[in-house]
Amino acid sequence: MVKIETSYLEFKFSNITSYIFKMKVKDVISVHYVAVRGKDSEDGAVQRVLNSQRVKQIKEFVLRGNSFFNTFILNWSNENDSPSFNNQQIHLPIVKSSAQIIDGQHRLAGLNEAMKEDSCIGEKEIVVALCIKLSMKDAASIFVNINSEQKPVPKSLIYDLFGEFELDKDHYINRAHDIATELNENVDSPYYRSIRFPGSTRGVGSVDLSTIVNSLKKAVSKGGELEKVGIIELQMQKVVILNFFKAIKSCYDEENLWEKTTRNPFLSNAGFVGAIDFFTQKLLAKCVDKKTFKVEDIKAIINLPKGNLLEKKALKDKDGKTQRKEIFNHLEYYMLNKIGSVNEFQF
Repeated sequence: MVKIETSYLEFKFSNITSYIFKMKVKDVISVHYVAVRGKDSEDGAVQRVLNSQRVKQIKEFVLRGNSFFNTFILNWSNENDSPSFNNQQIHLPIVKSSAQIIDGQHRLAGLNEAMKEDSCIGEKEIVVALCIKLSMKDAASIFVNINSEQKPVPKSLIYDLFGEFELDKDHYINRAHDIATELNENVDSPYYRSIRFPGSTRGVGSVDLSTIVNSLKKAVSKGGELEKVGIIELQMQKVVILNFFKAIKSCYDEENLWEKTTRNPFLSNAGFVGAIDFFTQKLLAKCVDKKTFKVEDIKAIINLPKGNLLEKKALKDKDGKTQRKEIFNHLEYYMLNKIGSVNEFQF
């Protein structure tokens, strides 16, 4: 039987002990297996069914020369051949299907696929946190902690931290997706749980994710409207777009219309696109000039009239392009009306 011998660090989190050390990719792939919840009855079965598209993306990521800094978590379940410990050394038998993967199943699957094309990948080392014979409760506790309590940072944050580089060629798409996610998950967002992501239950959401990404990607791209006025960082871009829609929502809330999807035109694809077109082409420069993106200041600038708000019935039987234009014109009209005519200016 083949065994590896390496030094380790022992950590105890709550009542769970783990042993942290390095292993070659090929050895981890050999000893690990996936216990799927709802399918396998053994303790520690917490994993989901593999997403083939995600595995493919990870494979390509690895074949480009990348590796992983985060830990792979294993639960040793083999009753017959167990690791032994001596003088801060772990002696680990390389026996097929001896350890459940608790975290990292997609990364390991991607590594495995990449190794089929480049055997050198199997010789690379990754960091493993090994637990021994976890109960289902403890395995689930670890899985939930990683997948719900610890949220991954937005992909486009790479741009803010390091600037653009080779791996971030899709920065503007990632950034638009990150903003859409914020709009959907922020409880203070006018679009909270109102965006249709791929795989959403039928009837859930009012605006498609693809619509939001397509309408935002030009504004958030390198050299786009937001960068031109110095609004470059993700958090700043989230805030200005969120505050813009909060200002519109505030006007519709005064007449109890925002939540009424049959009447509120902004809870539609055309409404969102028309609003973003107005924001980037007209409102953005006005806010920069006034040096404010506060909700109350944006509300004052757009100046939507109580009792004469645009509703969906005014857009009935019109195609999407015409609806977007109508929404743009409605917002622009009242903003210009607020500015006043040239005869009212003092020179």
